[in-house]
Amino acid sequence: MHGVLWALLIGIVLSEFAILLTTVWLHRALSHRALTVNRPLTVVFRVLIWMTTGIRPRQWVAVHRKHHAFTDAPGDPHSPVLVGFAKVQFGNVVLYRRVAKDQLTVARYARDLPPDAWDRVLFDHALIGLSIGIGFLCLVFGWQIGLLAAAIHMVSYLLLSASINAIGHTFGKQPFPVSARNSQWLALITQSEGLHNNHHAAPTSARLALSAGEIDPAWWLIRPLAALGWVQVRHREAPLAKKERTAA
Repeated sequence: MHGVLWALLIGIVLSEFAILLTTVWLHRALSHRALTVNRPLTVVFRVLIWMTTGIRPRQWVAVHRKHHAFTDAPGDPHSPVLVGFAKVQFGNVVLYRRVAKDQLTVARYARDLPPDAWDRVLFDHALIGLSIGIGFLCLVFGWQIGLLAAAIHMVSYLLLSASINAIGHTFGKQPFPVSARNSQWLALITQSEGLHNNHHAAPTSARLALSAGEIDPAWWLIRPLAALGWVQVRHREAPLAKKERTAA
């Protein structure tokens, strides 16, 4: 039982770490250019995303940009309005891969992120990155805890990532006149992504908390990185943040 609890803790911490990397680098920096990341930190982000998720950044970016282009309308890769809450919450990985494998979609929506030599040698090979990550867990914590922690991380990451669209387009407040919704409790466990209405209202904002009382945990990482000069924030004030709000 002691080992299972350790694996559970390690898996959840690793999942939250991967979601933090996802929101800061894949989402805010690459997809929306809300942040500019310096070269050394970009290398760190590339390696860590590869080892913890196996995601190809240009595919993730293409799927997400298409989501913004067709939000809750035909063409949206993962809208619960179109396909239902359960299909997005529990089958989002299938919906994601369907679009991510479409080379024309990736070429159209991520044309600013062409594969480079490192992608061809390393980062396009998800199994290699994930194997290195799992191997590291097994080396540090033992193979039993390592494998169990990796499985818990995988399930947690997929479910939490799916919840951003499933819950974020079904339940919560709508302070801005867009179809996405805010759930602060979801934001706390998805590194701010639960403030989904804010994000759709101001997609190029590096900060997702736009009102008093809203909490953006990922911003606590972005601020010191900006202070060190490792990232540059695109906007000092969020676009659309001052527009008239709808009733919550």
